[in-house]
Amino acid sequence: MSLGNAESTNQVVTAQNVNLTNCDREAIQIPSSIQPYGILLALREPEFTIVQVSNNTFEYLGLQPEELLNQKLSFLIDESQIQAIRMCLREDFESINPLKVSIKPADKTLVFDGIVHRSVGVVILELEPTQSTPDDAKFFDFYNLVRTPLGKIQKSSTLSELCDVIVKEVRKITGFDRVMIYRFDDDGAGMVIAESPREDLEKFLGLRYPATDIPKQARALYELNLLRLIRNVNYQPVSLIPQLNPQTNEPLDMSLSVLRSVSPLHVEYLHNMGVSVSMSVSLLKDKKLWGLIACHHYGSEKSLSYEIRTVCEFLGQIISFELAAKEENEDLDYKIKLKSIQSRFIDSITQAEDLIDGLTKNPSDLLDLVSASGVAIFNVGSLITEGTIPTELQISELVSWVETQMGNEIIYHTDFLASVYPEAEKFTDVGSGLIALAISKIQKTYILWFRPEVVQTVNWGGNPHKPVEVLEDGTVNISPRQSFKLWQETVKQKSLAWKNCEIEAALELRSSIVGILLRKAEQLAKVNLELERSNDDLDSFAYIASHDLKEPLRGIHNYSSFLMEDYGETLDSDGVTKLETLMRLTKRMENLIDSLLHYSRLGKSELSLHNTDLNEIVNNAVDVIRISQNKEFDIQIPKQLPTINCDATQISELFSNLISNGLKYNDKAEKCVEIGFIDPIADIEAYQLLYTHLSDSQLPVIFYVKDNGIGIRSKHLETIFRIFKRLHAPSRYGGGTGAGLTIVKKIVERHNGTIWLESTFKEGSTFYFTLQPDRE
Repeated sequence: MSLGNAESTNQVVTAQNVNLTNCDREAIQIPSSIQPYGILLALREPEFTIVQVSNNTFEYLGLQPEELLNQKLSFLIDESQIQAIRMCLREDFESINPLKVSIKPADKTLVFDGIVHRSVGVVILELEPTQSTPDDAKFFDFYNLVRTPLGKIQKSSTLSELCDVIVKEVRKITGFDRVMIYRFDDDGAGMVIAESPREDLEKFLGLRYPATDIPKQARALYELNLLRLIRNVNYQPVSLIPQLNPQTNEPLDMSLSVLRSVSPLHVEYLHNMGVSVSMSVSLLKDKKLWGLIACHHYGSEKSLSYEIRTVCEFLGQIISFELAAKEENEDLDYKIKLKSIQSRFIDSITQAEDLIDGLTKNPSDLLDLVSASGVAIFNVGSLITEGTIPTELQISELVSWVETQMGNEIIYHTDFLASVYPEAEKFTDVGSGLIALAISKIQKTYILWFRPEVVQTVNWGGNPHKPVEVLEDGTVNISPRQSFKLWQETVKQKSLAWKNCEIEAALELRSSIVGILLRKAEQLAKVNLELERSNDDLDSFAYIASHDLKEPLRGIHNYSSFLMEDYGETLDSDGVTKLETLMRLTKRMENLIDSLLHYSRLGKSELSLHNTDLNEIVNNAVDVIRISQNKEFDIQIPKQLPTINCDATQISELFSNLISNGLKYNDKAEKCVEIGFIDPIADIEAYQLLYTHLSDSQLPVIFYVKDNGIGIRSKHLETIFRIFKRLHAPSRYGGGTGAGLTIVKKIVERHNGTIWLESTFKEGSTFYFTLQPDRE
């Protein structure tokens, strides 16, 4: 059933490409003909020369089309009316139409409603016969017609009440036998949601109609031309002369024409329904077609003045303004509930240290937020679920598919997943409906809500599938269905439709999450800035303190040495012991200050980054250690180390400290240190075991230094990198300041890396670290 004046085509296609989208391809805006209830003139600016005219001018004006072609418009009307048309074109012609146009052929005055607009290359002037009415009388007629409907519209509190008012009032104003409000779905199909029929007529209320009844290009025209009238479906089309627009050498674009002729297939639709007169008024929401006021008449030809049509169009616009408010009031209690759930989520996420923990604190709320039966949080490959859902593998594959569908959007939703994703046929019992919300596409974090299949019975106004007739030559003819009686269809694999407020709730949840994360990031940035300033102050203090303390300590040590040399023989053993202790302590203090000074310089100096062969760095460090330690040890390097961008001096010190530690704290007869790396691609299995230590999405190479030394007890692992932290007395394992590992950690951090260790007491330790100086 074509409720409005949508038009499709009785086109011929091959049997191989028969589908219901063929109607979408008819160019209904260029029929090159008009309905015979007025005349059409195409004018070339600026003189308004008539370049195209309908072939019925003699009937209305007593002038043949050939007599008008190439004449200026002033041939028909006076200069004041021409100036009115020019003003109409300069301003908003929609608010000025119609113009009263008087033409005086053969000593008599003819009055027309003139409707003017621009088309491609020309101005179109359409003239419909009318009665001469004073402007003030027209205004009061208009006011009287709309006064009662407006009062009832104001009193309506729901969308249903509003629609009921409109169909009844439009029927009173126009006298049509049936007036309906037809609402479109997202896919272009629609349903009659309000109706005022003549008492003896069959009811259409609640019936659905497929998208092909009102093709895509017809729906697009409804957004441009808000009212469409067919006064008599049995009219004979009036052709244009010439057939092509001389300005473009193409058919005249009649998208905004009120007299534009109708598709033959649409006329056949109306015949099959028994309709003789049809009018449609567009209802827009957010500048998109929401529905139609569809009017049908079953008697003879029906004439509606332009003023009456304007009243209907005006009421249509009033409804359009009211739609958003009325829909907002629907399910108000439910929307308040969703807001309450959303508020709880905001509190949970704000208080939680981790986003996922905040989302899953109250899992039932996550379901209730959109009235879903199952939900899955997909976060960098891990999965957290609640309710009834598809399998983990099915969800993982679904996420990959959703990513291809979203494009630049952050949400995807459907109540018929199997129709667009065939794999969903395997889990329609739990996932026929889907909302997929991207929290972070980069981190691959998604929330997926599911709804199960709900088998539905849909009441159609006739069989929605158009009949196809195969002709003798193998081509097929798509024609309108003959019956519009109730036709029921069982629909499977679909869930209950998602409400707009549920989609909005999901989007608002994401906005809240983003806002919270941004605030936390801002707070963290402030803390980091303060820490950076504090570290700078500490570095400066350490540098100054260590520099200023070195001189008096050196003096104490030197004086102690002088005393030992000059008076050592005169001192008793106790005095010598105390003096040696003083010299040893001042030397140790000087070493500590040297370490502190070196540590502070690490934080202040700029990195000198170059491509560096780590094999050369490690070999040089080992050579120096062999000379200084004068002991046997084994160095193992399982495979060639890579060349990386780094500060060679600092990285040399890093390896030297770690290797020296591995040998120093080692009581084995055969001391061994292994140096190597784990590649995230080549060594993926080993890498995945260690990746839990990292929070880096760039998958850096992991280096390691492994020894077979004394190991470290687990209770000391957290403090091992603290400056001057020693686990043994200074006299054991060759002494030392306890700054070596602190310096190692500082070098790693200067290279935007991470360091951690694994250790088994009495068996050995492995230090792992990453180096990413190029990371921002």
